[in-house]
Amino acid sequence: MSTALELPQVRPLGPARLTAGLDRRRRLDLGAHTHVHGPLPHFEREGLLALADRIGLRGRGGAGFPFARKARAALAAADRTDARLVVVVNGTEGEPPSVKDRMLLARAPHLVLDGACLAAAAFGAEELVIGVAAGGPGEISIPAALAERPDLPCPARTVCLPERFVAGESGALIRGVNGLPVLPPPLKARAADGGTGGVRRRPTLLSNAETWAQLAVAARLGPDAYIAVGTIAEPGTVLLTVNRPAADPLVVEVSAGTRLGPVLDSCGVTAGEGVLVGGYHGAWLHPRDAVDAPLSRAGLDGLGGTLGAGAIVALPADTCPVGEIARVAAWLAAESAGQCGPCKRGLPDAAEALAALAAGAGAAESDALEEVRRAVTAAQGRGACAHPDGTARFVLSALDVFARDVAAHASGPGCGRPVRGALPLPRAEGARLEVDWSRCAGHGLCAVLAPDLIRLGPHGYPAQNSMPVAAWQEHEAGRAVNQCPALALQIRQRG
Repeated sequence: MSTALELPQVRPLGPARLTAGLDRRRRLDLGAHTHVHGPLPHFEREGLLALADRIGLRGRGGAGFPFARKARAALAAADRTDARLVVVVNGTEGEPPSVKDRMLLARAPHLVLDGACLAAAAFGAEELVIGVAAGGPGEISIPAALAERPDLPCPARTVCLPERFVAGESGALIRGVNGLPVLPPPLKARAADGGTGGVRRRPTLLSNAETWAQLAVAARLGPDAYIAVGTIAEPGTVLLTVNRPAADPLVVEVSAGTRLGPVLDSCGVTAGEGVLVGGYHGAWLHPRDAVDAPLSRAGLDGLGGTLGAGAIVALPADTCPVGEIARVAAWLAAESAGQCGPCKRGLPDAAEALAALAAGAGAAESDALEEVRRAVTAAQGRGACAHPDGTARFVLSALDVFARDVAAHASGPGCGRPVRGALPLPRAEGARLEVDWSRCAGHGLCAVLAPDLIRLGPHGYPAQNSMPVAAWQEHEAGRAVNQCPALALQIRQRG
């Protein structure tokens, strides 16, 4: 196997189910997988649905939708249209602070395939599709695992998709599988219903990698043993990615309902200035709340948090919280599909105002704080997908948890700490639009040609000298460069 499979260590804090055997082996091939987990039982349609109901299986990718309800909807559509459904594994995971699904694809691929094959066999699927990030470990590990399995219940294929934040959205993933641009669809359509929302217009049953692995574990254990750990409402274990300062992230398996404090302690992490739970569509918790926070959807919801994709980041005390939030907000704005108003205008506005607030200087930054709140609040509930809502939750919870630092930036020079890049982001790639000030004459045409990219300052010149260009902004950026009367703009590639 290639070095692309070198992923973080795993650490079970309690029963090792999804992580079983990974303390002794870097990757479980089919033989090792069968030795560790045992043979996979067979289920008929109603038996598998009853199992998912009994254990209360919910999606582990963020939304937490009940698996059995989704499966019944796809089956009903298949029966109604006399079509066979398609089973899809979402293994894209474009969330920078989360690596749990990538760990499963690389180190325990057969556990993920077991769950998907159970459903494909029980529900009479026409095809099994595994979506993975191009260049990620799944691109190597999953085809190798499929080649080891001669008894697949239906044809199976691996589809490699761009590693972008929005590529993990279910509609974007299905569009990518169908050969369309990997962007959330402008009009929402349920994958289970088929039609425009499904793979090749077939009813489609889609869940993320951990969900399928949990189904495989439950099939072997049986419902009673599966629900012996966790909470009554949320039985079983959960996978978390605990991000550690100056160290690689650690994938931890814990029983649902475990307190966050002991998990942080076991990973050598302190709550610091605040703890982000749920990743970059998640929410920040005050350190005093984080220590006793139960790691379950209901427990975190009660604290204003969310389990989301299970990513956890504690912000250390030696970095500027406002600057860190501004970095991530700018990245989230650039990662949007740019298909609706909140993503085209709201998120960039919020990112720009956060950057101004992070700079700190007094009254103007007080206005920037109000602009941040206005922009993210206006974006909520109005997007074609959940990206604006998730970004708003991330930013607004940060303004609350780091209120003291926000006030220092809004009323003076700031908190005095540097921005150390404690919140993980991918290496900067793509393009930037840059202004040559020796040529710029303030014509303002660039802001007309690229209104979603260039804003003019009070004197009619571009407000910034360097702007990241998202994929959906490339056409506008090219027009601005080509038609600038002073030839003052150029596009530079990064990465």
